[in-house]
Amino acid sequence: MFEGQPQADIDALIKADPEFKQLYQRHRELDKKVTDAELGVLPIDDTLLGQMKREKLHAKERLLRIYDAKPH
Repeated sequence: MFEGQPQADIDALIKADPEFKQLYQRHRELDKKVTDAELGVLPIDDTLLGQMKREKLHAKERLLRIYDAKPH
């Protein structure tokens, strides 16, 4: 998600900002579930998959806003 960004910056935000940490972990969890569902490993219906994708996108957008607002 933060390709090209220094991992140290991401790690620092995870440690310093509880909201960022929670969103980051949730995004990773959703990313794995969406991938598993698309591969057929996780059997879920299309409605739930769509909801998970929207939540994942919302988390990503919020993470990027937090990241962009912090000095680095």
